[in-house]
Amino acid sequence: MNVILASASERRRELLKRIVNDFQIIVSDFDETKVKFNGNCGSYVMDLAKGKALSVASKLNKDESIIIGSDTIVFLEDKVLGKPADKEEAFNMLKLLSGKIHQVYSGLAVYNTLTKELITDYVCTEVKFSTIPDEVITSYIETGEPMDKAGAYGIQGYGGIFVEKIHGCYYNIIGLPLNRLYFLLRDMGVNL
Repeated sequence: MNVILASASERRRELLKRIVNDFQIIVSDFDETKVKFNGNCGSYVMDLAKGKALSVASKLNKDESIIIGSDTIVFLEDKVLGKPADKEEAFNMLKLLSGKIHQVYSGLAVYNTLTKELITDYVCTEVKFSTIPDEVITSYIETGEPMDKAGAYGIQGYGGIFVEKIHGCYYNIIGLPLNRLYFLLRDMGVNL
């Protein structure tokens, strides 16, 4: 069975290799602005993941494929923190996260193009940041690492020094909760 990851994320690609030997990448062109945040983070990230998976499905032929869509957000104080638009926004996000507990939500959508079966789910992980001095935030931003990551940090890179503790799935914070995805794929009939 053909497995497709509907994501340009190098981190998701690396993580998926841990549970699926052979898959292809087809980047979704889904317009994420079509999904409005209604206050429910779980529904929001599942809708984004579903949009990505179905967008890729619409471009494929009739062969059976399993498409994986995923999206990740950081949530703090009723605010969704996506990828920063610039260095100033990255600084403001990290300053906001400093010394606080926030949640990381990843939505998953697994779609079978032949049967039209769609399974969605999400994972939430709680993350506690230490208090970060402004000069450390500025130095971190200069590495360029925060610019393509929700919440302006990557736990698997230099941003890991900000994390005091986590409660939940580590891989979720990177962007692909492997445990949950593994069982969704098995439920869809993918032999792993």
